[in-house]
Amino acid sequence: MLKFQTATKEDLKLAASIQRRRQIDAERKERIFNARFRKIGVSLKTSKIDKEFLDKQVAEKKQQRELEQARESQLDENLIRGSKLALLLEKQQEEERRKIHKEIEHFRQQYQRPEQRRDFDLYDPTALKKKEHVDLSFGPGLAQKFPGEDEDDAKGRLKAQKEELRWWIEKQKNERMQAESERQETEKAYETAVISRDKRAMALDQMERDCRRRLNEATARFNRALAEEQEYRRHCEALQEEEDKKADIYNHVTGDFLTEAKEQAESAHGPRKPLASRYKGMTAEELRVFREAQAQQLKEIEEMRLQEKRKNEEWDRLMNTQAEIADSYQREIDRKRTEIQKKIAVENLELAQQHKSHQEYLNRVLYKTKPTAAFFEQFNRDAR
Repeated sequence: MLKFQTATKEDLKLAASIQRRRQIDAERKERIFNARFRKIGVSLKTSKIDKEFLDKQVAEKKQQRELEQARESQLDENLIRGSKLALLLEKQQEEERRKIHKEIEHFRQQYQRPEQRRDFDLYDPTALKKKEHVDLSFGPGLAQKFPGEDEDDAKGRLKAQKEELRWWIEKQKNERMQAESERQETEKAYETAVISRDKRAMALDQMERDCRRRLNEATARFNRALAEEQEYRRHCEALQEEEDKKADIYNHVTGDFLTEAKEQAESAHGPRKPLASRYKGMTAEELRVFREAQAQQLKEIEEMRLQEKRKNEEWDRLMNTQAEIADSYQREIDRKRTEIQKKIAVENLELAQQHKSHQEYLNRVLYKTKPTAAFFEQFNRDAR
Protein backbone atom coordinates (compact mmCIF):
# COMPACT_ATOMS: atom_id res chain seq x y z
CA MET A 1 0.00 0.00 0.00
CA LEU A 2 1.37 3.43 -1.02
CA LYS A 3 1.80 6.10 1.65
CA PHE A 4 1.73 9.72 0.45
CA GLN A 5 3.25 12.46 2.60
CA THR A 6 0.61 14.94 3.75
CA ALA A 7 1.34 18.70 3.72
CA THR A 8 1.25 20.34 7.13
CA LYS A 9 0.49 23.99 7.91
CA GLU A 10 4.19 24.74 8.26
CA ASP A 11 4.87 23.30 4.79
CA LEU A 12 2.07 25.36 3.24
CA LYS A 13 3.33 28.48 5.00
CA LEU A 14 6.90 27.84 3.83
CA ALA A 15 5.72 27.21 0.24
CA ALA A 16 3.67 30.43 0.28
CA SER A 17 6.68 32.36 1.60
CA ILE A 18 8.93 30.94 -1.13
CA GLN A 19 6.33 31.75 -3.81
CA ARG A 20 5.96 35.29 -2.45
CA ARG A 21 9.74 35.84 -2.51
CA ARG A 22 9.89 34.54 -6.06
CA GLN A 23 7.11 36.92 -7.12
CA ILE A 24 8.84 39.87 -5.41
CA ASP A 25 12.13 38.97 -7.08
CA ALA A 26 10.40 38.74 -10.49
CA GLU A 27 8.82 42.17 -9.99
CA ARG A 28 12.20 43.57 -8.91
CA LYS A 29 13.84 42.16 -12.05
CA GLU A 30 11.08 43.76 -14.14
CA ARG A 31 11.72 47.14 -12.50
CA ILE A 32 15.51 46.90 -12.88
CA PHE A 33 16.08 45.24 -16.24
CA ASN A 34 13.18 46.70 -18.24
CA ALA A 35 14.47 49.99 -19.63
CA ARG A 36 11.01 51.20 -20.70
CA PHE A 37 9.27 50.82 -17.34
CA ARG A 38 12.25 51.22 -15.00
CA LYS A 39 11.55 53.48 -12.03
CA ILE A 40 14.81 53.08 -10.12
CA GLY A 41 16.98 56.19 -10.35
CA VAL A 42 14.05 58.67 -10.62
CA SER A 43 13.31 60.70 -7.51
CA LEU A 44 9.69 61.07 -6.44
CA LYS A 45 10.20 64.65 -5.28
CA THR A 46 11.95 65.76 -8.46
CA SER A 47 10.30 63.38 -10.92
CA LYS A 48 9.56 66.15 -13.41
CA ILE A 49 13.17 67.38 -13.41
CA ASP A 50 14.53 63.84 -13.59
CA LYS A 51 12.16 63.03 -16.46
CA GLU A 52 13.36 66.11 -18.36
CA PHE A 53 16.96 65.12 -17.68
CA LEU A 54 16.32 61.55 -18.83
CA ASP A 55 14.57 62.82 -21.97
CA LYS A 56 17.58 65.04 -22.61
CA GLN A 57 19.89 62.04 -22.21
CA VAL A 58 17.75 60.03 -24.64
CA ALA A 59 17.89 62.87 -27.17
CA GLU A 60 21.67 63.17 -26.76
CA LYS A 61 22.11 59.42 -27.23
CA LYS A 62 19.91 59.53 -30.31
CA GLN A 63 21.94 62.43 -31.71
CA GLN A 64 25.18 60.61 -30.92
CA ARG A 65 23.85 57.47 -32.62
CA GLU A 66 22.91 59.50 -35.70
CA LEU A 67 26.38 61.06 -35.77
CA GLU A 68 27.97 57.62 -35.51
CA GLN A 69 25.76 56.35 -38.34
CA ALA A 70 26.72 59.35 -40.47
CA ARG A 71 30.40 58.75 -39.67
CA GLU A 72 30.07 55.07 -40.56
CA SER A 73 28.31 56.00 -43.80
CA GLN A 74 31.16 58.39 -44.62
CA LEU A 75 33.71 55.66 -43.86
CA ASP A 76 31.78 53.22 -46.05
CA GLU A 77 31.73 55.73 -48.88
CA ASN A 78 35.47 56.31 -48.48
CA LEU A 79 36.04 52.56 -48.47
CA ILE A 80 33.94 52.11 -51.62
CA ARG A 81 35.76 54.98 -53.29
CA GLY A 82 39.10 53.47 -52.30
CA SER A 83 38.01 50.06 -53.58
CA LYS A 84 36.99 51.55 -56.92
CA LEU A 85 40.31 53.36 -57.12
CA ALA A 86 42.11 50.11 -56.26
CA LEU A 87 40.26 48.26 -59.00
CA LEU A 88 41.12 51.02 -61.46
CA LEU A 89 44.80 50.92 -60.48
CA GLU A 90 44.82 47.14 -60.67
CA LYS A 91 43.28 47.31 -64.13
CA GLN A 92 45.89 49.85 -65.23
CA GLN A 93 48.70 47.67 -63.84
CA GLU A 94 47.26 44.65 -65.64
CA GLU A 95 47.17 46.63 -68.89
CA GLU A 96 50.77 47.77 -68.40
CA ARG A 97 51.84 44.20 -67.55
CA ARG A 98 50.10 42.88 -70.68
CA LYS A 99 51.75 45.59 -72.77
CA ILE A 100 55.20 44.76 -71.36
CA HIS A 101 54.70 41.04 -72.04
CA LYS A 102 53.65 41.87 -75.59
CA GLU A 103 56.75 44.00 -76.13
CA ILE A 104 58.97 41.24 -74.68
CA GLU A 105 57.38 38.69 -76.99
CA HIS A 106 57.90 41.00 -79.97
CA PHE A 107 61.53 41.52 -78.97
CA ARG A 108 62.08 37.77 -78.72
CA GLN A 109 60.52 37.18 -82.11
CA GLN A 110 62.65 39.91 -83.70
CA TYR A 111 66.03 39.64 -81.94
CA GLN A 112 66.07 36.24 -80.16
CA ARG A 113 65.12 33.82 -82.92
CA PRO A 114 66.59 30.31 -82.82
CA GLU A 115 68.68 30.78 -86.00
CA GLN A 116 70.44 33.76 -84.33
CA ARG A 117 71.96 31.65 -81.55
CA ARG A 118 75.65 30.86 -81.76
CA ASP A 119 75.07 27.13 -81.18
CA PHE A 120 72.21 26.83 -83.67
CA ASP A 121 74.38 24.81 -86.06
CA LEU A 122 74.47 21.94 -83.56
CA TYR A 123 70.73 21.24 -83.78
CA ASP A 124 69.81 22.87 -87.09
CA PRO A 125 67.23 20.56 -88.75
CA THR A 126 68.37 21.73 -92.22
CA ALA A 127 72.09 21.32 -91.57
CA LEU A 128 72.41 18.36 -93.96
CA LYS A 129 70.75 20.31 -96.74
CA LYS A 130 73.19 23.18 -96.32
CA LYS A 131 76.31 21.00 -96.53
CA GLU A 132 78.14 20.50 -99.83
CA HIS A 133 77.52 17.10 -101.39
CA VAL A 134 80.40 14.76 -102.20
CA ASP A 135 81.10 14.28 -105.86
CA LEU A 136 80.37 10.61 -106.48
CA SER A 137 82.41 10.63 -109.69
CA PHE A 138 85.58 10.36 -107.60
CA GLY A 139 86.50 7.14 -105.96
CA PRO A 140 86.99 6.46 -102.28
CA GLY A 141 90.73 6.51 -102.71
CA LEU A 142 90.80 10.25 -103.28
CA ALA A 143 89.71 10.87 -99.64
CA GLN A 144 87.60 13.94 -100.27
CA LYS A 145 86.17 14.02 -96.72
CA PHE A 146 86.70 12.10 -93.51
CA PRO A 147 84.24 11.85 -90.58
CA GLY A 148 84.81 14.60 -88.01
CA GLU A 149 86.69 16.85 -90.40
CA ASP A 150 85.53 20.49 -90.42
CA GLU A 151 84.89 21.98 -93.77
CA ASP A 152 85.73 25.58 -92.70
CA ASP A 153 88.69 27.00 -90.93
CA ALA A 154 88.46 25.82 -87.32
CA LYS A 155 90.54 28.67 -85.90
CA GLY A 156 88.54 31.34 -87.69
CA ARG A 157 85.32 29.79 -86.55
CA LEU A 158 86.51 29.61 -82.92
CA LYS A 159 87.63 33.23 -83.08
CA ALA A 160 84.25 34.30 -84.48
CA GLN A 161 82.48 32.40 -81.71
CA LYS A 162 84.63 34.11 -79.05
CA GLU A 163 83.96 37.52 -80.55
CA GLU A 164 80.25 36.81 -80.64
CA LEU A 165 80.32 35.58 -77.02
CA ARG A 166 82.22 38.69 -75.92
CA TRP A 167 79.72 40.88 -77.74
CA TRP A 168 76.77 39.16 -76.07
CA ILE A 169 78.37 39.43 -72.62
CA GLU A 170 79.10 43.11 -73.14
CA LYS A 171 75.54 43.70 -74.34
CA GLN A 172 74.03 41.91 -71.32
CA LYS A 173 76.30 43.88 -69.00
CA ASN A 174 75.23 47.16 -70.58
CA GLU A 175 71.57 46.16 -70.40
CA ARG A 176 71.90 45.27 -66.71
CA MET A 177 73.68 48.55 -65.98
CA GLN A 178 71.02 50.49 -67.86
CA ALA A 179 68.21 48.62 -66.05
CA GLU A 180 69.88 49.30 -62.69
CA SER A 181 70.29 52.97 -63.56
CA GLU A 182 66.64 53.22 -64.60
CA ARG A 183 65.55 51.47 -61.40
CA GLN A 184 67.62 53.87 -59.26
CA GLU A 185 66.23 56.85 -61.13
CA THR A 186 62.69 55.52 -60.68
CA GLU A 187 63.21 54.98 -56.95
CA LYS A 188 64.75 58.44 -56.60
CA ALA A 189 61.82 60.01 -58.47
CA TYR A 190 59.36 58.06 -56.30
CA GLU A 191 61.13 59.19 -53.10
CA THR A 192 61.12 62.77 -54.37
CA ALA A 193 57.40 62.56 -55.12
CA VAL A 194 56.65 61.07 -51.69
CA ILE A 195 58.71 63.75 -49.92
CA SER A 196 57.02 66.47 -51.97
CA ARG A 197 53.60 65.04 -51.16
CA ASP A 198 54.40 64.88 -47.44
CA LYS A 199 55.73 68.45 -47.46
CA ARG A 200 52.62 69.60 -49.30
CA ALA A 201 50.37 67.82 -46.80
CA MET A 202 52.28 69.39 -43.89
CA ALA A 203 52.05 72.82 -45.50
CA LEU A 204 48.31 72.42 -46.06
CA ASP A 205 47.85 71.26 -42.48
CA GLN A 206 49.82 74.26 -41.21
CA MET A 207 47.75 76.58 -43.40
CA GLU A 208 44.55 75.06 -42.05
CA ARG A 209 45.77 75.53 -38.46
CA ASP A 210 46.71 79.14 -39.24
CA CYS A 211 43.30 79.81 -40.78
CA ARG A 212 41.58 78.24 -37.79
CA ARG A 213 43.75 80.26 -35.42
CA ARG A 214 42.97 83.51 -37.24
CA LEU A 215 39.28 82.64 -37.23
CA ASN A 216 39.41 81.97 -33.49
CA GLU A 217 41.23 85.26 -32.92
CA ALA A 218 38.63 87.14 -34.97
CA THR A 219 35.85 85.43 -33.03
CA ALA A 220 37.56 86.31 -29.73
CA ARG A 221 37.92 89.94 -30.80
CA PHE A 222 34.28 90.03 -31.81
CA ASN A 223 33.22 88.51 -28.49
CA ARG A 224 35.36 91.02 -26.58
CA ALA A 225 33.85 93.91 -28.54
CA LEU A 226 30.38 92.55 -27.88
CA ALA A 227 31.11 92.16 -24.17
CA GLU A 228 32.54 95.70 -23.98
CA GLU A 229 29.48 97.06 -25.78
CA GLN A 230 27.14 95.27 -23.40
CA GLU A 231 29.17 96.43 -20.41
CA TYR A 232 29.10 100.01 -21.67
CA ARG A 233 25.35 99.81 -22.20
CA ARG A 234 24.79 98.41 -18.71
CA HIS A 235 26.99 101.17 -17.29
CA CYS A 236 25.00 103.84 -19.12
CA GLU A 237 21.73 102.34 -17.92
CA ALA A 238 23.06 102.23 -14.34
CA LEU A 239 24.13 105.88 -14.56
CA GLN A 240 20.76 106.88 -15.98
CA GLU A 241 18.96 104.98 -13.26
CA GLU A 242 21.15 106.62 -10.62
CA GLU A 243 20.44 110.07 -12.07
CA ASP A 244 16.73 109.32 -12.10
CA LYS A 245 16.86 108.27 -8.47
CA LYS A 246 18.77 111.41 -7.50
CA ALA A 247 16.34 113.58 -9.46
CA ASP A 248 13.41 111.85 -7.79
CA ILE A 249 14.93 112.38 -4.34
CA TYR A 250 15.70 116.00 -5.15
CA ASN A 251 12.18 116.61 -6.38
CA HIS A 252 10.74 115.14 -3.21
CA VAL A 253 13.10 117.12 -0.99
CA THR A 254 12.53 120.42 -2.77
CA GLY A 255 8.83 119.85 -3.37
CA ASP A 256 6.01 121.80 -1.84
CA PHE A 257 5.07 118.95 0.46
CA LEU A 258 8.36 118.93 2.37
CA THR A 259 9.10 122.65 2.12
CA GLU A 260 5.57 123.47 3.26
CA ALA A 261 5.06 126.09 0.58
CA LYS A 262 2.07 128.26 0.71
CA GLU A 263 1.00 127.32 -2.78
CA GLN A 264 -0.40 123.96 -1.81
CA ALA A 265 -3.30 123.85 -4.13
CA GLU A 266 -3.11 120.18 -5.07
CA SER A 267 -5.90 118.02 -3.71
CA ALA A 268 -5.92 114.35 -2.75
CA HIS A 269 -7.49 113.40 -6.09
CA GLY A 270 -4.32 114.08 -8.11
CA PRO A 271 -2.34 116.91 -9.68
CA ARG A 272 -5.03 117.52 -12.30
CA LYS A 273 -7.68 118.23 -9.71
CA PRO A 274 -6.32 121.07 -7.56
CA LEU A 275 -8.27 122.70 -4.79
CA ALA A 276 -10.23 125.55 -6.29
CA SER A 277 -10.05 127.56 -3.08
CA ARG A 278 -6.22 127.41 -3.06
CA TYR A 279 -5.15 127.22 -6.70
CA LYS A 280 -4.11 130.48 -8.34
CA GLY A 281 -2.75 129.11 -11.61
CA MET A 282 0.79 128.82 -12.93
CA THR A 283 3.00 131.85 -12.95
CA ALA A 284 4.93 133.08 -15.97
CA GLU A 285 8.17 131.79 -14.49
CA GLU A 286 6.67 128.34 -13.94
CA LEU A 287 5.35 128.30 -17.49
CA ARG A 288 8.76 129.30 -18.84
CA VAL A 289 10.56 126.66 -16.79
CA PHE A 290 7.99 124.07 -17.82
CA ARG A 291 8.36 124.85 -21.53
CA GLU A 292 12.16 124.90 -21.27
CA ALA A 293 12.07 121.53 -19.53
CA GLN A 294 9.83 120.16 -22.28
CA ALA A 295 12.15 121.47 -24.98
CA GLN A 296 15.17 120.04 -23.15
CA GLN A 297 13.46 116.68 -22.81
CA LEU A 298 12.59 116.66 -26.50
CA LYS A 299 16.17 117.52 -27.36
CA GLU A 300 17.54 114.78 -25.09
CA ILE A 301 15.10 112.27 -26.53
CA GLU A 302 16.17 113.19 -30.07
CA GLU A 303 19.85 112.91 -29.14
CA MET A 304 19.27 109.54 -27.51
CA ARG A 305 17.41 108.36 -30.62
CA LEU A 306 20.30 109.50 -32.86
CA GLN A 307 22.87 107.83 -30.59
CA GLU A 308 20.87 104.62 -30.61
CA LYS A 309 20.62 104.78 -34.40
CA ARG A 310 24.39 105.32 -34.74
CA LYS A 311 25.09 102.46 -32.35
CA ASN A 312 22.81 100.17 -34.33
CA GLU A 313 24.47 101.16 -37.60
CA GLU A 314 27.95 100.57 -36.15
CA TRP A 315 26.79 97.27 -34.75
CA ASP A 316 25.39 96.22 -38.14
CA ARG A 317 28.63 97.16 -39.88
CA LEU A 318 30.64 95.23 -37.31
CA MET A 319 28.40 92.18 -37.70
CA ASN A 320 28.61 92.31 -41.51
CA THR A 321 32.40 92.67 -41.41
CA GLN A 322 32.79 89.76 -39.02
CA ALA A 323 30.41 87.65 -41.11
CA GLU A 324 32.37 88.40 -44.30
CA ILE A 325 35.66 87.55 -42.57
CA ALA A 326 34.19 84.33 -41.19
CA ASP A 327 32.80 83.38 -44.62
CA SER A 328 36.15 84.02 -46.32
CA TYR A 329 37.98 81.97 -43.70
CA GLN A 330 35.43 79.19 -44.01
CA ARG A 331 35.74 79.13 -47.80
CA GLU A 332 39.53 79.02 -47.50
CA ILE A 333 39.30 76.17 -45.01
CA ASP A 334 36.86 74.27 -47.25
CA ARG A 335 39.14 74.70 -50.24
CA LYS A 336 42.19 73.52 -48.30
CA ARG A 337 40.23 70.59 -46.88
CA THR A 338 39.14 69.59 -50.40
CA GLU A 339 42.73 69.67 -51.59
CA ILE A 340 43.84 67.60 -48.60
CA GLN A 341 41.09 65.05 -49.24
CA LYS A 342 42.18 64.78 -52.85
CA LYS A 343 45.80 64.30 -51.76
CA ILE A 344 45.01 61.56 -49.27
CA ALA A 345 42.55 59.75 -51.56
CA VAL A 346 45.41 57.54 -52.71
CA GLU A 347 46.25 56.64 -49.12
CA ASN A 348 42.73 55.33 -48.57
CA LEU A 349 43.57 52.37 -50.78
CA GLU A 350 46.44 51.35 -48.54
CA LEU A 351 44.31 51.89 -45.44
CA ALA A 352 41.55 49.75 -46.93
CA GLN A 353 44.02 46.94 -47.65
CA GLN A 354 45.42 47.16 -44.12
CA HIS A 355 41.92 47.16 -42.66
CA LYS A 356 40.99 44.15 -44.76
CA SER A 357 44.13 42.25 -43.68
CA HIS A 358 43.51 43.14 -40.03
CA GLN A 359 39.87 42.06 -40.30
CA GLU A 360 40.89 38.76 -41.85
CA TYR A 361 43.39 38.26 -39.04
CA LEU A 362 40.68 38.97 -36.44
CA ASN A 363 38.14 36.65 -38.10
CA ARG A 364 40.51 33.78 -38.89
CA VAL A 365 43.03 33.87 -36.03
CA LEU A 366 42.05 36.05 -33.05
CA TYR A 367 38.26 35.51 -32.97
CA LYS A 368 38.26 32.03 -34.38
CA THR A 369 36.23 30.60 -31.48
CA LYS A 370 33.04 32.64 -30.96
CA PRO A 371 31.00 32.46 -27.73
CA THR A 372 27.65 30.71 -27.97
CA ALA A 373 24.28 31.81 -26.58
CA ALA A 374 24.76 29.61 -23.53
CA PHE A 375 27.73 31.76 -22.49
CA PHE A 376 25.60 34.90 -22.29
CA GLU A 377 22.58 33.22 -20.69
CA GLN A 378 24.54 32.60 -17.47
CA PHE A 379 24.56 36.35 -16.67
CA ASN A 380 21.72 38.53 -15.22
CA ARG A 381 19.69 35.54 -14.09
CA ASP A 382 18.96 37.09 -10.69
CA ALA A 383 18.00 40.63 -9.57
CA ARG A 384 20.48 40.46 -6.69
